[in-house]
Amino acid sequence: MGTIPEGFEPFAYSSAFLDAVGPLYERKAADGALLLGLRIEARHCNRRGFAHGGLLVTLADLVLGYSLGSAGAQRGLLTVNLTTDFAGAAQVGQWVEARADIQKASGSLAFANCYITADGRRIVRASGIFKAPPRAAGSGSRHTA
Repeated sequence: MGTIPEGFEPFAYSSAFLDAVGPLYERKAADGALLLGLRIEARHCNRRGFAHGGLLVTLADLVLGYSLGSAGAQRGLLTVNLTTDFAGAAQVGQWVEARADIQKASGSLAFANCYITADGRRIVRASGIFKAPPRAAGSGSRHTA
C-alpha cells in the first residue's frame, strides 16, 4: 500500500462510522482550506474494483460539513442536500483527496462545492446545502419553527 502524502495527519475527528470508512487524513492547504484524504483499499471498493460511490459521497459530505464549520458556520451542521456527479473512478492504491470551495457559511443555511481527485485527477464534483440546527432553548437566540 502507498504512503500518505507529506503534511497529512490522521483526521482529528473520530466515530465508529469514520473508523470503518477510514483511515482518513487531513491537512490544511496553503490557503487554509481543509483537505481530507485516504488511500483506497480493497475494502473501499465495489465488485468492479473501484472505490464505492458511497465512500466518495461520504468523503464529500465530511469535507463540506467540516469546512463550513471551520469557516464560520455553526458546528453540527445538518446536511439538507448533497448533489454528486461522478466523472471518474479510483482504484486500489490510489490517493483520494477532497477539498471544499465555500460559497456561503453564515446564516441558517450554508452552501459549498467539493472536488475529489484520485492521484490528482478529478473524479467527483459535489455541492451541498447545510442547515444550522436550532439553538437550544434559553440560549438567548430567537428561533421560530
